[in-house]
Amino acid sequence: MSMRITVSEDGPYFVEGGVPLLRAEIVTNDEGEAVGWRETGRVGTGESYALCRCGESADKPFCDYTHIAVAFDGTETAGHRSFAETCLSVSGTSLNLRDARHLCAEARFCDRAGGLWNLVDQCDDPEIRALAVAEAQLCPSGRYVVCDSGGEPMEPELEPSIVLVEDPQLGVSGPLFVRGGIEILDVRGNPYEVRNRVTLCRCGTSANKPFCDGAHIASGFREGLEPEQVKAGVAG
Repeated sequence: MSMRITVSEDGPYFVEGGVPLLRAEIVTNDEGEAVGWRETGRVGTGESYALCRCGESADKPFCDYTHIAVAFDGTETAGHRSFAETCLSVSGTSLNLRDARHLCAEARFCDRAGGLWNLVDQCDDPEIRALAVAEAQLCPSGRYVVCDSGGEPMEPELEPSIVLVEDPQLGVSGPLFVRGGIEILDVRGNPYEVRNRVTLCRCGTSANKPFCDGAHIASGFREGLEPEQVKAGVAG
């Protein structure tokens, strides 16, 4: 069976096809800027498994059906418009940037050296160009895509997998980073656009379900905390 993630109605993500499940954290430099990813472990799974979507399972990252007890409303609001239909295009020197702001998961890789938008205008400098490419490619949500002067997307090669994101600097657990072009189906079985980088909400509070919109930060979501602690804003 091919790798696939299916969004269930007011319930978990059903994962099929032996998708690897990893843990990784956002690495920051001395200035507190997000600069990379550090893999911290791999989680044993079978060929299929169910990942919590409501944020309140006591067995996170897996579903324990708490969504039933809490009457979780997982209504999808993201729609099916493609990245090309929703992104802004920014033309720079030797590099073009495409930006779909609504996909932002607040991972902050785009903040270095004045920000990615500013860097695109300075890409005649090889070092700045390399930094702009790196910032865009580190973005887990795929909000940013850089293209060469011919319009060809410059995407990183990523292992098809799901990454459980941790954000130590902010003291929160982040989204599910879906990498490598894994198919995602909505509750009706309709596919979302297949992309190399996508982030799915796992705190239950995104306004762009099933995708992450950074709401895990405001809610203080932590995988290791009990639901009552999360609601009380305990973030460690």
